[in-house]
Amino acid sequence: MKKIVKGLLSIVALFTLTFALSPTADAAESDEPTQDITEIAMGNEDFSILVTALQKAGLVETLQGEGPFTVFAPTNAAFEALLADLDITAEELLAQPDLAKVLTYHVVPGAVMAADLTDGMEAETVNGEMVMFDLSGDPMVNDAIISATDMAATNGVVHVIDKVLVPSNFTLQEVDMDEMSVAQTGIESSTWIAVAIISVGTLFALVYFKKEA
Repeated sequence: MKKIVKGLLSIVALFTLTFALSPTADAAESDEPTQDITEIAMGNEDFSILVTALQKAGLVETLQGEGPFTVFAPTNAAFEALLADLDITAEELLAQPDLAKVLTYHVVPGAVMAADLTDGMEAETVNGEMVMFDLSGDPMVNDAIISATDMAATNGVVHVIDKVLVPSNFTLQEVDMDEMSVAQTGIESSTWIAVAIISVGTLFALVYFKKEA
């Protein structure tokens, strides 16, 4: 009888332990990242300018790749400060031929977590130029403060910074915004609309008078 009671108690203890561990297991699974780097950026309104820049530079698919990548993501406020410093508009920034050089300067190959950083550490970016970390006060990469860290993605990690990093190989160039609004044919889009309206009107008139005849 004692053996039976002992066995039943063991079974009860096993079930109790199983249920007790279940929430822990679920929590561990929920900690696994489900979004890649670009999905994290697109899901955050504070990265809208960054996302637009990545799309303009054709880097979205790159950051959707296997990686891993470490991205130091500037906020909208960081981009707005850069625009003020350069005295240009967002459209002029997005039209810069060297835009990709700026964006790839924010990407380091591999998954570099906050705990991996050390004071004075240097890392080579996808741009090819180096960035340096200063942990003597607020954690910084070059002259930008790292305001949030370790946003884990399926293909790397995102850290938030308060300033756009500008590499030495970036050259601010004059861009003709008027030419950018003109089609490759040299005819403005409004002209094409007028041509289309006239063509449709002419076709309608021919059909109408043919029926009347």
